[in-house]
Amino acid sequence: MIATVGAASGFVESTLAQIYKTHKPGGGFLGGPAYYIKNKLGSAFFAGVFAVLISVTYGLIFNSVQANTMAQSIKTTFNIDPVWTGIFVALLTAAVILGGMTRIAKVVGVMVPFMAGAYLLLAIVVTILHINLVPEAIWNIVISAFGFKAVGGAAIGIALMTGIRRGLFSNEAGMGAVPNAAASADASHPVKQGLIQALGVYFDTLIVCTASAMLILLYPGWNESGQTGINLVQYTVSSEFGSWINLFITVVVLFFAFSSIIGNYFYGEMNMPFISKKPAALPIFRACVIAMVFIGSVAGLSLVWDLADLFMALLAIVNLVAIALLGKYAFAALKDYQDQKKRGILEPTFDPSCLPDQVGIYCWPLEPAKTEPAQEKAAPAKAKKAHAKGKAK
Repeated sequence: MIATVGAASGFVESTLAQIYKTHKPGGGFLGGPAYYIKNKLGSAFFAGVFAVLISVTYGLIFNSVQANTMAQSIKTTFNIDPVWTGIFVALLTAAVILGGMTRIAKVVGVMVPFMAGAYLLLAIVVTILHINLVPEAIWNIVISAFGFKAVGGAAIGIALMTGIRRGLFSNEAGMGAVPNAAASADASHPVKQGLIQALGVYFDTLIVCTASAMLILLYPGWNESGQTGINLVQYTVSSEFGSWINLFITVVVLFFAFSSIIGNYFYGEMNMPFISKKPAALPIFRACVIAMVFIGSVAGLSLVWDLADLFMALLAIVNLVAIALLGKYAFAALKDYQDQKKRGILEPTFDPSCLPDQVGIYCWPLEPAKTEPAQEKAAPAKAKKAHAKGKAK
């Protein structure tokens, strides 16, 4: 259910990020909620609020969750104290993020395909081995959420809250993080990137998360283990294949969690110009990221998740209000895209004249990069000229 809602909000936010992106100094594009809040809604204050929230949520809180997962997995496999894991991961994070954005992109690019493919392959093997138990596992999921036990008292509310929180954490739709990456794509039409994000929500939530569910629920007696989090996954899988599989799971988790740490840092750094343009701001943020990686490694599981849920909600509120106000522009772009497809155009291109107005649009139609200050001064005149052009057409 959250995937369906998330696909819609993910489409809108990523399409808006493409429409209201700006040129990046040195080439490329920058964008995201802070950019369309400022460029289109004209609110520098709320753009700054969002920038602070995403930097704290992803750069600090979510990174502590990932570090905690790594530390717990390593403790289960090698019995290494989380303190030592925290020190190692913090130093590794420092080495990568201090190497610059090019290095970050290369590290993440190598890690993500490996960890995703390996994890899904394991889930497919487990599912095939217990294919006869899959209908029962799916039934247990449904009946646990909507059965008689769930509807009693506050249980149904707890089930819904858990589903919403974990669903949002997995696909990130509506929180405004993915649009920061979506804006950097060199697309010929904003809707293309929006549709890709909508598909990504379904893939992540319905396939990847279901894979995790099967790894756990297809093992008889999983709920009697007393384990939680990554330890529960390792317990069920090792019971199936032997203790050696814990090493495999740990390696996959390391790739997954560390690539997430780097990606989360990237979201924060992209929004730093909205927080402070002082030279010391970025080094301070980097130091906080490194510190939270260590703190998350040694903190309790419930603490890091409670913090993640709180900041995730605050972040989503700001972004969802923004996309509710700007949604008509994303759907106007969708109508233009669909009209071009109906006319037989295989690769639709975007002309901002299809929108009700062009305020805050800097990069469309595609043209040579300009500096952002010049864009800001020229924006009203450019918007009027584009609007008049649209009327003439």
